[in-house]
Amino acid sequence: MKRWRDIGKALVGIWMIGVILAAFLVPPPAEQGQAGRIIFFHIPTAWVATLAFLLSAFYSLRYLRGRRSHDDHRAANAAGLGILFCLLATITGAIFARVAWGAFWNWDPRETSIFFLLLFYAAYFGLRLALPDEQTRATLSAAYNLLGLVLVPFLVFVAPRLAVLAGLHPDSIINLRGEGGMEGPYRTVFFASLAGFSGIFFWAFDLANRMARLDESLLENV
Repeated sequence: MKRWRDIGKALVGIWMIGVILAAFLVPPPAEQGQAGRIIFFHIPTAWVATLAFLLSAFYSLRYLRGRRSHDDHRAANAAGLGILFCLLATITGAIFARVAWGAFWNWDPRETSIFFLLLFYAAYFGLRLALPDEQTRATLSAAYNLLGLVLVPFLVFVAPRLAVLAGLHPDSIINLRGEGGMEGPYRTVFFASLAGFSGIFFWAFDLANRMARLDESLLENV
């Protein structure tokens, strides 16, 4: 198993080196200029953050059904990684906003949505830190985290697209109508980046879970 993990890490590392090199070599869209290259990092990190938050809520649901401690650990680990990638998406988005719109932060609907996501999961970890009893902490934080199954899709996919909340962000560059989409090498590099960042997330998630199991086994032997 360790051998396959090592091979997987090496492949993800090589893949991301190729993605980073290609991101600075492929011609950007004429309408976005050089700033358009940040899409290769901004959207994949936002995607991984969304995936992590939904995965966290899924493991919270599993914990409430089975009361297994490892599900609680996985929920917390996924949420922690979600916050990390959410911050990366915020930083890369702010850089693009400064170039395209003249300010790092404009309270655009998508910016506001990501701000509320960060607040929600900061409160999740605040709740965990406030409860010393392990079972009480796991149960209450899991119940709170289930809100993410509704909140995350609403803030990420619904709220920014409401007509009354029209903002600076353009329509999604990946859409069913094919309007404003990417073409050629630009599209290839984008999806390669999406796959690479997803691989980084699952590697980090597996590592965090193995560390949690190790900590739990050490506490049992004390």
